[in-house]
Amino acid sequence: MGYEERLAELGISLPQPPKPVAVYVPAVRFGNLLFISGQLPTREGKLLYTGKVGSEVTVDEAYQSARQAVLNALAIAKQELGSLDNVERVIKLVGYVASAPGFIQQPQVVNGASELLGEIFGAYGAHARVAVGAAELPLGAPVEIELTLGVSQ
Repeated sequence: MGYEERLAELGISLPQPPKPVAVYVPAVRFGNLLFISGQLPTREGKLLYTGKVGSEVTVDEAYQSARQAVLNALAIAKQELGSLDNVERVIKLVGYVASAPGFIQQPQVVNGASELLGEIFGAYGAHARVAVGAAELPLGAPVEIELTLGVSQ
């Protein structure tokens, strides 16, 4: 089964690829690698939640935000590759979490993205990862996700 079929089986529709919020490109392909710029948890151009996790945003809301951000990243991948079936492997995920003072559950938040990648790509969704706290993220977002994918030539 292809990854496009897997998305349909999971009842997931990819959003429209979000537009950059500053001066950068959404993705860069170099050989068989696709580097996807940091994505925010937007849906139809609006953030799902704003604020810092551990004060204005709950861990569950941030987890859902990480899922949305990775869907936005996959929408960009599909735009760049023509189909997610051209993804050979998820290589690395970097998750930034806007954290209130003392908040230390960044890994649990970023699990929202990691678990969804596993649901879609199975064993090929297993990846190296960073989950780090940040003082602030663009537009007041609670989460930002960037991906590196191995893709077919």
